Amino acid sequence: MSIASLLIFAGTLLVAAGSPGPSIGALVARVISRGYKDVLPFLLAMWIGEAIWLSLAVWGLAMVAQTFHLVFTIIKYVGVAYLLFLAWKMWTAPVEVHDGALPKENSAGKLFVTGLAVTLGNPKIMMFYMALLPTIIDLSHVSVVGWAELTGVMVLVLIIVDLFWIVLAAQAKRFLRSTRAMRIANRTSATMMAGAAAAIATR
Repeated sequence: MSIASLLIFAGTLLVAAGSPGPSIGALVARVISRGYKDVLPFLLAMWIGEAIWLSLAVWGLAMVAQTFHLVFTIIKYVGVAYLLFLAWKMWTAPVEVHDGALPKENSAGKLFVTGLAVTLGNPKIMMFYMALLPTIIDLSHVSVVGWAELTGVMVLVLIIVDLFWIVLAAQAKRFLRSTRAMRIANRTSATMMAGAAAAIATR
């Protein structure tokens, strides 16, 4: 891959991934309500999900994605259901704060599954790789090395974008010390999570 092609891909992905959407909404809601320390499985799953869509696009397997449309639809609504469940848990979460402690984190496995479902079921991500990517990169001439280069650039861009949103959410969370502030944060996060679920379900 030429440097110019990789830069064009990086710039386009930076804009697409950096704009608020269901995945970013779920990530920010998670950090505000539970902190950033246990968010890595969620992030890894989102990055793997994006790598799957990139691979499908690069290897000309859009037809496969269409063939297994039902599978992706099921994944999409499983993700929606779990996001709504998390939103309900956040809305009804206790707001007592003891020495700055947060409610107990979900397991790494649940976070990973949620992140993967959110990413694979997000039409915004799917459309970027299946519809927009072929207009900026000539996928018919991408080799295995080119795929690896695109994947590396993708991971780098996503790390930058996601860390930006995590730091932003973590800074906002520092001010949430009172019971009232925690309740507002929980319900704001619940609303964001439910909004992410609605955005995925209606697209």
